[in-house]
Amino acid sequence: MPSKLDQLRAMTVVVSDTGDIETVRRLKPQDCTTNPTLLLKAAEMPAYAHLVDEAIAWGAKQGGKGAVEATCDRLALNFGAELAGIVPGRVSTEVDADLSFDTQATLAKARAFIKSYEERGVGRERILIKIASTWEGIRAAEVLQKEGIDCNLTLLFALAQAAACADAGVFLISPFVGRILDWHVKAGTGPYTAQTDPGVVSVKQIYAYYKKHGISTVVMGASFRNTGEIEALAGCDRLTIGPSLLDELAKDEGTLVRQLDPTYVEGAPERLHLDEKSFRFALNEDQMATEKLSDGIRSFVKDLRSLRTLVAKRLESAQAA
Repeated sequence: MPSKLDQLRAMTVVVSDTGDIETVRRLKPQDCTTNPTLLLKAAEMPAYAHLVDEAIAWGAKQGGKGAVEATCDRLALNFGAELAGIVPGRVSTEVDADLSFDTQATLAKARAFIKSYEERGVGRERILIKIASTWEGIRAAEVLQKEGIDCNLTLLFALAQAAACADAGVFLISPFVGRILDWHVKAGTGPYTAQTDPGVVSVKQIYAYYKKHGISTVVMGASFRNTGEIEALAGCDRLTIGPSLLDELAKDEGTLVRQLDPTYVEGAPERLHLDEKSFRFALNEDQMATEKLSDGIRSFVKDLRSLRTLVAKRLESAQAA
Protein backbone atom coordinates (compact mmCIF):
# COMPACT_ATOMS: atom_id res chain seq x y z
CA MET A 1 0.00 0.00 0.00
CA PRO A 2 1.47 3.38 -0.97
CA SER A 3 1.70 6.00 1.77
CA LYS A 4 -1.03 8.58 2.20
CA LEU A 5 1.42 11.17 0.89
CA ASP A 6 1.89 9.18 -2.32
CA GLN A 7 -1.89 8.70 -2.59
CA LEU A 8 -2.40 12.43 -2.06
CA ARG A 9 0.11 13.24 -4.78
CA ALA A 10 -1.97 11.16 -7.20
CA MET A 11 -4.95 13.52 -6.78
CA THR A 12 -3.51 16.84 -5.56
CA VAL A 13 -0.42 18.91 -6.33
CA VAL A 14 1.59 18.85 -3.09
CA VAL A 15 3.47 22.02 -2.17
CA SER A 16 6.07 22.30 0.61
CA ASP A 17 5.41 25.09 3.07
CA THR A 18 9.01 25.75 4.09
CA GLY A 19 12.12 27.71 3.26
CA ASP A 20 14.32 24.83 4.40
CA ILE A 21 16.09 23.78 1.22
CA GLU A 22 17.22 20.37 2.51
CA THR A 23 13.66 19.51 3.57
CA VAL A 24 12.38 20.43 0.12
CA ARG A 25 15.09 18.27 -1.46
CA ARG A 26 14.13 15.33 0.78
CA LEU A 27 10.33 15.54 0.42
CA LYS A 28 10.32 16.33 -3.31
CA PRO A 29 7.20 18.54 -3.56
CA GLN A 30 5.99 19.89 -6.90
CA ASP A 31 6.10 23.51 -5.71
CA CYS A 32 7.27 25.32 -2.61
CA THR A 33 6.20 28.47 -0.83
CA THR A 34 7.87 30.72 1.69
CA ASN A 35 6.93 33.67 3.88
CA PRO A 36 8.89 36.00 6.19
CA THR A 37 8.48 33.61 9.13
CA LEU A 38 9.90 30.66 7.21
CA LEU A 39 12.66 32.77 5.66
CA LEU A 40 13.70 34.10 9.09
CA LYS A 41 14.03 30.54 10.43
CA ALA A 42 15.99 29.38 7.40
CA ALA A 43 18.30 32.42 7.52
CA GLU A 44 19.37 31.47 11.05
CA MET A 45 20.32 27.89 10.07
CA PRO A 46 24.07 27.21 9.57
CA ALA A 47 23.35 25.16 6.45
CA TYR A 48 22.31 28.29 4.58
CA ALA A 49 25.03 30.63 5.79
CA HIS A 50 26.39 30.91 2.26
CA LEU A 51 23.10 32.36 0.98
CA VAL A 52 22.99 34.85 3.84
CA ASP A 53 26.67 35.73 3.51
CA GLU A 54 26.30 36.45 -0.21
CA ALA A 55 23.37 38.80 0.41
CA ILE A 56 25.22 40.59 3.22
CA ALA A 57 28.37 41.03 1.13
CA TRP A 58 26.27 42.41 -1.71
CA GLY A 59 24.33 44.73 0.62
CA ALA A 60 27.48 46.06 2.25
CA LYS A 61 28.61 47.34 -1.13
CA GLN A 62 25.29 49.09 -1.81
CA GLY A 63 25.18 51.44 1.16
CA GLY A 64 22.51 54.08 1.44
CA LYS A 65 19.21 54.30 3.26
CA GLY A 66 17.56 51.36 1.51
CA ALA A 67 20.41 48.89 1.95
CA VAL A 68 18.67 46.78 4.60
CA GLU A 69 15.46 46.34 2.61
CA ALA A 70 17.40 45.66 -0.59
CA THR A 71 19.53 43.05 1.20
CA CYS A 72 16.43 41.32 2.57
CA ASP A 73 15.03 41.21 -0.97
CA ARG A 74 18.27 39.70 -2.24
CA LEU A 75 18.19 37.12 0.54
CA ALA A 76 14.64 36.12 -0.46
CA LEU A 77 15.80 35.84 -4.07
CA ASN A 78 18.81 33.73 -3.05
CA PHE A 79 16.53 31.24 -1.33
CA GLY A 80 13.97 31.40 -4.10
CA ALA A 81 16.51 30.74 -6.85
CA GLU A 82 17.97 27.84 -4.88
CA LEU A 83 14.51 26.34 -4.38
CA ALA A 84 13.69 26.83 -8.08
CA GLY A 85 16.66 24.60 -8.84
CA ILE A 86 15.14 21.79 -6.78
CA VAL A 87 11.37 21.76 -7.35
CA PRO A 88 10.03 21.14 -10.86
CA GLY A 89 7.19 23.62 -10.44
CA ARG A 90 6.73 27.04 -8.88
CA VAL A 91 8.33 28.99 -6.07
CA SER A 92 6.23 31.61 -4.26
CA THR A 93 8.09 34.77 -3.23
CA GLU A 94 6.26 37.10 -0.88
CA VAL A 95 5.91 40.86 -1.23
CA ASP A 96 6.66 42.63 2.06
CA ALA A 97 3.61 42.45 4.32
CA ASP A 98 3.96 46.12 5.25
CA LEU A 99 2.97 46.91 1.64
CA SER A 100 -0.37 45.08 1.99
CA PHE A 101 -2.38 48.30 1.67
CA ASP A 102 -0.25 49.94 -1.04
CA THR A 103 -1.09 48.83 -4.57
CA GLN A 104 1.63 50.80 -6.34
CA ALA A 105 4.40 49.75 -3.95
CA THR A 106 3.30 46.12 -4.29
CA LEU A 107 3.49 46.42 -8.08
CA ALA A 108 6.96 47.92 -7.92
CA LYS A 109 8.24 45.21 -5.58
CA ALA A 110 6.71 42.39 -7.64
CA ARG A 111 8.16 43.70 -10.90
CA ALA A 112 11.58 44.08 -9.29
CA PHE A 113 11.44 40.48 -8.03
CA ILE A 114 10.56 39.15 -11.48
CA LYS A 115 13.29 41.19 -13.13
CA SER A 116 15.87 39.91 -10.65
CA TYR A 117 14.77 36.31 -11.08
CA GLU A 118 14.99 36.64 -14.86
CA GLU A 119 18.51 38.07 -14.53
CA ARG A 120 19.37 34.87 -12.62
CA GLY A 121 17.91 32.72 -15.38
CA VAL A 122 14.72 31.88 -13.50
CA GLY A 123 11.76 32.64 -15.77
CA ARG A 124 8.57 34.24 -14.54
CA GLU A 125 6.72 31.02 -15.36
CA ARG A 126 8.56 29.45 -12.39
CA ILE A 127 7.59 32.15 -9.88
CA LEU A 128 4.42 33.12 -8.04
CA ILE A 129 4.31 36.56 -6.45
CA LYS A 130 2.71 36.14 -3.04
CA ILE A 131 0.46 39.01 -1.93
CA ALA A 132 -1.96 39.46 0.98
CA SER A 133 -5.64 39.26 -0.03
CA THR A 134 -6.49 42.87 0.82
CA TRP A 135 -8.45 45.01 -1.64
CA GLU A 136 -5.20 46.79 -2.54
CA GLY A 137 -3.33 43.51 -2.91
CA ILE A 138 -5.99 42.07 -5.20
CA ARG A 139 -5.89 45.18 -7.37
CA ALA A 140 -2.11 44.84 -7.69
CA ALA A 141 -2.51 41.18 -8.64
CA GLU A 142 -5.03 42.11 -11.34
CA VAL A 143 -2.44 44.36 -12.99
CA LEU A 144 0.38 41.84 -12.59
CA GLN A 145 -1.67 39.02 -14.12
CA LYS A 146 -2.25 41.16 -17.21
CA GLU A 147 1.53 41.61 -17.42
CA GLY A 148 2.08 37.85 -17.40
CA ILE A 149 3.17 37.73 -13.76
CA ASP A 150 1.28 35.02 -11.90
CA CYS A 151 0.22 35.68 -8.32
CA ASN A 152 -0.52 33.72 -5.16
CA LEU A 153 -3.02 35.58 -2.97
CA THR A 154 -2.42 34.61 0.63
CA LEU A 155 -4.05 35.30 4.02
CA LEU A 156 -7.40 34.40 2.49
CA PHE A 157 -10.16 33.58 4.97
CA ALA A 158 -13.47 34.40 3.29
CA LEU A 159 -15.52 33.78 0.15
CA ALA A 160 -15.56 37.53 -0.51
CA GLN A 161 -11.77 37.52 -0.86
CA ALA A 162 -11.90 34.44 -3.10
CA ALA A 163 -14.61 35.96 -5.30
CA ALA A 164 -12.66 39.21 -5.72
CA CYS A 165 -9.51 37.24 -6.60
CA ALA A 166 -11.48 35.30 -9.24
CA ASP A 167 -12.75 38.51 -10.83
CA ALA A 168 -9.18 39.86 -10.85
CA GLY A 169 -7.96 36.82 -12.79
CA VAL A 170 -5.58 35.71 -10.03
CA PHE A 171 -3.61 32.55 -10.86
CA LEU A 172 -3.79 30.98 -7.37
CA ILE A 173 -5.26 31.60 -3.94
CA SER A 174 -4.15 30.19 -0.59
CA PRO A 175 -7.22 29.89 1.67
CA PHE A 176 -6.08 29.22 5.24
CA VAL A 177 -7.46 26.27 7.18
CA GLY A 178 -5.69 26.06 10.53
CA ARG A 179 -5.91 29.76 11.36
CA ILE A 180 -9.68 29.65 10.84
CA LEU A 181 -9.88 26.69 13.22
CA ASP A 182 -7.68 28.55 15.74
CA TRP A 183 -10.10 31.49 15.77
CA HIS A 184 -13.16 29.31 16.34
CA VAL A 185 -11.49 27.26 19.09
CA LYS A 186 -10.41 30.47 20.83
CA ALA A 187 -14.02 31.68 20.56
CA GLY A 188 -15.08 28.58 22.51
CA THR A 189 -16.82 26.66 19.74
CA GLY A 190 -16.40 23.01 18.81
CA PRO A 191 -15.27 20.33 19.23
CA TYR A 192 -14.86 19.62 15.53
CA THR A 193 -14.21 16.59 13.39
CA ALA A 194 -12.05 16.83 10.28
CA GLN A 195 -15.20 17.22 8.18
CA THR A 196 -16.81 19.89 10.40
CA ASP A 197 -13.56 21.83 10.92
CA PRO A 198 -14.54 25.41 9.96
CA GLY A 199 -11.32 25.88 7.99
CA VAL A 200 -12.03 22.77 5.95
CA VAL A 201 -15.63 23.86 5.41
CA SER A 202 -14.43 27.29 4.18
CA VAL A 203 -12.02 25.82 1.63
CA LYS A 204 -14.66 23.37 0.39
CA GLN A 205 -17.09 26.24 -0.16
CA ILE A 206 -14.51 28.26 -2.10
CA TYR A 207 -13.51 25.20 -4.15
CA ALA A 208 -17.17 24.45 -4.98
CA TYR A 209 -17.76 28.12 -5.89
CA TYR A 210 -14.85 28.09 -8.33
CA LYS A 211 -15.83 24.79 -9.93
CA LYS A 212 -19.53 25.71 -10.24
CA HIS A 213 -18.73 28.95 -12.06
CA GLY A 214 -15.89 27.64 -14.21
CA ILE A 215 -13.26 29.79 -12.51
CA SER A 216 -9.74 28.71 -13.45
CA THR A 217 -8.01 30.20 -10.38
CA VAL A 218 -6.15 27.45 -8.52
CA VAL A 219 -7.29 26.68 -4.96
CA MET A 220 -4.35 25.81 -2.70
CA GLY A 221 -5.38 24.98 0.86
CA ALA A 222 -2.82 26.19 3.41
CA SER A 223 -2.08 26.53 7.11
CA PHE A 224 -2.83 23.04 8.41
CA ARG A 225 -2.90 22.01 12.05
CA ASN A 226 -3.22 18.24 11.59
CA THR A 227 -3.34 15.56 8.90
CA GLY A 228 -7.10 15.19 9.36
CA GLU A 229 -7.61 18.61 7.77
CA ILE A 230 -5.41 17.60 4.86
CA GLU A 231 -7.22 14.30 4.32
CA ALA A 232 -10.58 16.11 4.40
CA LEU A 233 -9.39 18.22 1.44
CA ALA A 234 -7.80 15.40 -0.58
CA GLY A 235 -8.35 16.19 -4.25
CA CYS A 236 -8.16 19.97 -3.85
CA ASP A 237 -6.17 21.58 -6.70
CA ARG A 238 -3.12 22.04 -4.48
CA LEU A 239 -2.28 21.79 -0.78
CA THR A 240 0.74 23.49 0.80
CA ILE A 241 1.89 21.46 3.79
CA GLY A 242 4.57 21.88 6.43
CA PRO A 243 7.40 19.31 6.72
CA SER A 244 6.20 17.65 9.93
CA LEU A 245 2.76 16.91 8.46
CA LEU A 246 4.31 15.74 5.18
CA ASP A 247 6.40 13.30 7.20
CA GLU A 248 3.30 12.05 9.04
CA LEU A 249 1.53 11.41 5.75
CA ALA A 250 4.62 9.67 4.35
CA LYS A 251 4.63 7.23 7.28
CA ASP A 252 0.88 6.48 7.16
CA GLU A 253 0.00 3.55 4.88
CA GLY A 254 -3.76 3.71 5.41
CA THR A 255 -6.28 4.39 2.64
CA LEU A 256 -6.81 8.00 1.59
CA VAL A 257 -10.27 8.72 0.21
CA ARG A 258 -10.68 11.51 -2.34
CA GLN A 259 -12.99 14.25 -1.04
CA LEU A 260 -12.91 16.85 -3.82
CA ASP A 261 -12.89 16.73 -7.61
CA PRO A 262 -13.76 19.21 -10.38
CA THR A 263 -17.44 18.12 -10.28
CA TYR A 264 -17.76 19.12 -6.60
CA VAL A 265 -20.17 22.07 -6.35
CA GLU A 266 -21.92 21.27 -3.06
CA GLY A 267 -23.24 24.38 -1.32
CA ALA A 268 -21.73 26.75 -3.88
CA PRO A 269 -23.39 30.21 -3.85
CA GLU A 270 -24.26 32.20 -6.94
CA ARG A 271 -21.55 34.24 -8.64
CA LEU A 272 -20.49 37.35 -6.74
CA HIS A 273 -19.09 40.51 -8.30
CA LEU A 274 -17.81 42.87 -5.63
CA ASP A 275 -16.75 46.48 -5.96
CA GLU A 276 -14.59 48.05 -3.28
CA LYS A 277 -17.51 49.05 -1.05
CA SER A 278 -19.23 45.68 -1.17
CA PHE A 279 -15.92 43.85 -0.68
CA ARG A 280 -15.02 45.86 2.40
CA PHE A 281 -18.53 45.52 3.82
CA ALA A 282 -18.60 41.73 3.27
CA LEU A 283 -15.22 41.36 4.94
CA ASN A 284 -16.31 43.59 7.81
CA GLU A 285 -19.38 41.40 8.32
CA ASP A 286 -17.10 38.39 8.78
CA GLN A 287 -15.45 38.92 12.17
CA MET A 288 -13.18 35.90 11.86
CA ALA A 289 -11.87 36.88 8.41
CA THR A 290 -11.35 40.51 9.42
CA GLU A 291 -9.44 39.58 12.56
CA LYS A 292 -7.34 36.84 10.98
CA LEU A 293 -6.38 38.96 7.95
CA SER A 294 -5.28 41.77 10.25
CA ASP A 295 -3.51 39.38 12.62
CA GLY A 296 -1.75 37.62 9.74
CA ILE A 297 -0.41 40.86 8.29
CA ARG A 298 0.81 41.98 11.73
CA SER A 299 2.50 38.62 12.29
CA PHE A 300 4.29 38.68 8.93
CA VAL A 301 5.35 42.31 9.50
CA LYS A 302 6.74 41.36 12.92
CA ASP A 303 8.88 38.61 11.40
CA LEU A 304 9.87 40.89 8.52
CA ARG A 305 11.10 43.46 11.03
CA SER A 306 13.03 40.76 12.88
CA LEU A 307 14.66 39.73 9.62
CA ARG A 308 15.54 43.33 8.84
CA THR A 309 17.08 43.73 12.33
CA LEU A 310 19.18 40.62 11.78
CA VAL A 311 20.29 41.87 8.38
CA ALA A 312 21.01 45.38 9.69
CA LYS A 313 23.33 43.98 12.36
CA ARG A 314 25.13 41.79 9.85
CA LEU A 315 25.52 44.73 7.46
CA GLU A 316 26.92 46.92 10.22
CA SER A 317 29.50 44.28 11.10
CA ALA A 318 30.41 43.74 7.45
CA GLN A 319 30.87 47.45 6.81
CA ALA A 320 32.97 47.86 9.97
CA ALA A 321 35.30 45.02 8.99
